[in-house]
Amino acid sequence: MISKKICMVVAYHPFMDARIFKKEAKSLQKKGYNVTMIVPRMNGHLFDIDGTPFTKSFRNKVFTHEGIKIVTYNWESSKNHLNKVLSDEKVWESQGFNNPLTQLAIQQDADIYHTHEYLSLFAGVGIKRLLKKRKGKNVKLIYDSHELTPDPLDNKYSEETRKNLAQKLLRMLQETDYVITVSASIKSWYLTHMPNLPVEVLYNSPPLTKNLLPKEYKRNDLTIGYEGNVDDKKGIKEKIIDITELCSKKHPIQFKVIGGSRFDNSFPIPKHLQNHIHLTGWVDYEDLPSRLNDVDIGWIDLENVKNSLNKNYALPNKFFSYLNNGIPILVNKCHEMESFIRKHQCGFVVEKENATAQDYAEAILSLKEDKNQLKQMSQNGRSVMERLYSWEKMEDRLFRVYQDLLS
Repeated sequence: MISKKICMVVAYHPFMDARIFKKEAKSLQKKGYNVTMIVPRMNGHLFDIDGTPFTKSFRNKVFTHEGIKIVTYNWESSKNHLNKVLSDEKVWESQGFNNPLTQLAIQQDADIYHTHEYLSLFAGVGIKRLLKKRKGKNVKLIYDSHELTPDPLDNKYSEETRKNLAQKLLRMLQETDYVITVSASIKSWYLTHMPNLPVEVLYNSPPLTKNLLPKEYKRNDLTIGYEGNVDDKKGIKEKIIDITELCSKKHPIQFKVIGGSRFDNSFPIPKHLQNHIHLTGWVDYEDLPSRLNDVDIGWIDLENVKNSLNKNYALPNKFFSYLNNGIPILVNKCHEMESFIRKHQCGFVVEKENATAQDYAEAILSLKEDKNQLKQMSQNGRSVMERLYSWEKMEDRLFRVYQDLLS
């Protein structure tokens, strides 16, 4: 049997993105599918996950990385065409689909096209229409909705633009064969608008950490962990400094930041806290479990939840990284994370949408008083990953989606 050809269509994610490359593409390749990714160069470069441009490697337009064919295109020569999604549909074919992303994807002549953003979904609609028109070939189209675009509550766009984006999304979904998304609430949003749309949830969970030693919480000191980027405009750096300052006055505490500043940014730590805050820098996806070994509580803070349905509905990568390593989660009040934590008793929710450093410090100092509770939360989180949420479980869902589309 000839292996079926899959084409991942990417508008702006880095090509080694954890969800797209490390999990989905690699899982499909392992299952025997022939996987190609069409990925953007910006200013001529591909980028690492921390935003660092690759200047000496990955220079060829087409290359193979870890067995997956990578085809690159210039984002600058595609974006104006792709933005035609907001124009009247009459100009989509004449002005929207004639761009490098769409055309290179068509050349792959794949069986399934798997798109990952609003604009790559638009490219996917073009691919599907043009392959039908030019070759009479019916291909399948997946929209992997990593978040809701447009976010119905985000005031970054005018109400008119949000309405136009939403109308065009619903139009594109009429030509989409399957939606994959990242949380049950986002799935519900899609089904409310299109009840017959096939939707599957693939949580952003990692493969199960092997040989994990249970946390005992016998040490006097406590290590708080933060995984990810600290450069977003959300005061994360300041909160890390303030939480450490407040807690260290009353209890031995370390704050470990796995990830940190992106390319061209820095995270200056006050001199008196340099023995308390440790920056690992960005680490390989596979190295995360070993870096999380000594973390006792995993911290997540999402601000301005009122103005973002995405934040309310989020279950980010770090959420599952912590659980995978038996780390209880500390988070502010966000619908999806709160529901999960309460259901599985695997962390602590500060009862405020906009929690301050003081709120988190008080929660940490309270949690450290009950090591048995922390130990139970740790066991609950790890157990639920083993039973329900590890990438191995998500992989089975991914394979079912593909089998449904190809049967």
